Amino acid sequence: MNKKFIICGVLFFILFLFTSGFLQSQVVYLTKYKSEADKVIYISNYKSEADLVVYETDYKSEAEPWSGIWYFTKYKSEADWVIYFSKYKSEADIVVYFTRYKSEAGWNK
Repeated sequence: MNKKFIICGVLFFILFLFTSGFLQSQVVYLTKYKSEADKVIYISNYKSEADLVVYETDYKSEAEPWSGIWYFTKYKSEADWVIYFSKYKSEADIVVYFTRYKSEAGWNK
């Protein structure tokens, strides 16, 4: 019984390590340099054109994993994503549209 407990504990720990990277909240840091960025973002004026509809929250605790609810931090070390805003759609990894409504946030495509 003790051996099963240890094996289950080890498996749980390994599972936690693999999933923790995917379950990050969307705390983002805006950089001035494209070379520093994890994601290059183009801001669209049209919701229908966007891959991701983003709601910007003032509270870090509201940011949710892959939900489109972003919290902008002043500190690069706190960020899950370091982003750069591009003027050109062709350079972008993700096209986003910023919304005023939290309920609209999420992936379009």
